[in-house]
Order: sequence, then structure tokens, then C-alpha cells
Amino acid sequence: MLALPSPYRLRSMTVADIPAVLAIDRASFPTPATEQLFINELTDNQLAHYQVLARDDAGGEALIGFAGFWLIAGEIHISTIAVTPAERGRGRGEWLLLNLLLLACALQPLLVTLEVRRSNLVAQALYAKYRFVEVGVRRRYYRNPPEDALLLTVDLAEQPDYCAWLAERERAIVEAEERGR
Repeated sequence: MLALPSPYRLRSMTVADIPAVLAIDRASFPTPATEQLFINELTDNQLAHYQVLARDDAGGEALIGFAGFWLIAGEIHISTIAVTPAERGRGRGEWLLLNLLLLACALQPLLVTLEVRRSNLVAQALYAKYRFVEVGVRRRYYRNPPEDALLLTVDLAEQPDYCAWLAERERAIVEAEERGR
């Protein structure tokens, strides 16, 4: 798990986190997930792995983002990444992505995949930074509004240094965050 400087931390998502996660989800996606979806993912889906990004404030813990993936037959499929609007543009989505990829490396997958809206250029730039390449298009994958999804992957068999490279990225991000304080 990515070690972040205080007051931030990453941890596994729990059922108690769902109300805060739903608020972030509603602020992030035109077709938000349901409470039941997250309950099922956390309690019934043995393939699902979800994390939350929290910030400790004077009033307690505030969730500012979440992310999840499924491990299916040696493949990691990143299902969601979202950050509350107030924390966007500050590297929080990158923290969530890097954390998922570090967790994925521990599971020794063959491939990491995800879909991204064709219009989401900010997310595409982040994924390219983490060596994702476009391998296909899922026509009309998104319904509201209708839009194609780009299918992106990182093939770990073709990049045997990828997990070591991620560990270097982790060190650089943590050092940069600590210098910025």
C-alpha cells in the first residue's frame, strides 16, 4: 500500500464508507453507482479489491477518493477511480491509481486493463504516464451521455520492470509530497 504523508492515508474500503463513497461517485460520474453495488462488491465479490483515500481533519476522517479493481484469471481490471471535486488536480487520482497498481503487483497479474471515456483527456494523460496503451475501443460503452470507451492495458509480460518502476514512482511521489509541506 502506498505510504502517504499525514494527514492522508489509504486503506481498504468498508461498508461503513459507502455513504461517503456514494457522494464522491455522484459528484464524479453521470451515472453513479448504487449503494447495493458497493455492498455486493465489498461483501460478496471475492474478486473485488477497493480502497479509500482519507484525510484526517480536526473533525475526524474525511474520505476524498476511492478506487477499485477486480482480479480475474490473472488479469487486474481497474473498475473505478474517483476523487471529490475539491481535491481534483492535486495528484490524488494519481495516488489512487499508483496504490491500485502496487496492490496489483503483489498479486502478480499478467495484464492490467481499464476503460476510459474517449473525452476524458485528463484521465488518459494519467494512464499514459503509467504506461497504459490503447488496445481497443468499446463502442457506446457509456450510456449517459452515450460515448465510446477506450480500452487501455499494461502488459506486464512485456514490461518485466514495471513493478520495480512503480516502486520508484512511489518513492518520488512521497518525497515530493514531503518536500511540499
